[in-house]
Amino acid sequence: LMCRGLVSSASRPREDSWLKSLFVRKVDPRKDAHSNLLAKRETSSLYKLQIHNVKPECLDAYNKLCQEVLPKIHEEKHYPCALVGTWNTWYGEQDQAVHLWRYEGGYPALNEVMSKLRQNKEFTEFRKERGNMLLSRKNQLLLEFSFWNEPVPREGPNIYELRSYQLRPGTMIEWGNYWARAIRFRQDNNEAVGGFFSQIGQLYMVHHLWAYKDLQTREDIRNAAWHKPGWDELVYYTVPLIQEMESRIMIPLKISPLQ
Repeated sequence: LMCRGLVSSASRPREDSWLKSLFVRKVDPRKDAHSNLLAKRETSSLYKLQIHNVKPECLDAYNKLCQEVLPKIHEEKHYPCALVGTWNTWYGEQDQAVHLWRYEGGYPALNEVMSKLRQNKEFTEFRKERGNMLLSRKNQLLLEFSFWNEPVPREGPNIYELRSYQLRPGTMIEWGNYWARAIRFRQDNNEAVGGFFSQIGQLYMVHHLWAYKDLQTREDIRNAAWHKPGWDELVYYTVPLIQEMESRIMIPLKISPLQ
């Protein structure tokens, strides 16, 4: 009986704290949007990530069409946007095209570009022809993390890895805090291209973009990180924040500023 009484009294505080957690509202002390806390303040760039699943028999024609039309939008000063990179997925989901655009000036720039493109007959024909080649498509609007490199054109040849993380809701600030320290472990070989988080589309999504000479170089660089004190601890704390993750190995098209 004494043992039973001890167990009962020992477990009571735990029960009380569990019950209290049901009714006590815990509020994050930060009184600001995630985008203001995590994004670059010195720029107001907005990014759009487009993922197109192409009919297998149409991939060559799709690439040719994109290489004819996309540079015209990129180079035309009339449009406040720039093509950051354009790729085909090599490993991952097959017959897939990935495009990353930057809009200088945020949402107003995006609206301006979309409005002007609707009046561009060549682009209207391009979209119609492109649509016949697609199985599905999706896009996301992204902001870049303040602690990542600005994605700027680079010479090749390189392969690119797009690592996409679906985070548990409410963990974006925590992810940013850890990766603000983790990124320093991945700068030695200039492999860090850009880091982004979603604003519209699939939410609580993070995308890290990396460049490597080849797959073996990728393996060597990633293995080397584990020999740096502190990397293993940061991985240990960030993994529980992830619900799903995906890796794409991508090859840039000839028109891509990221080669």
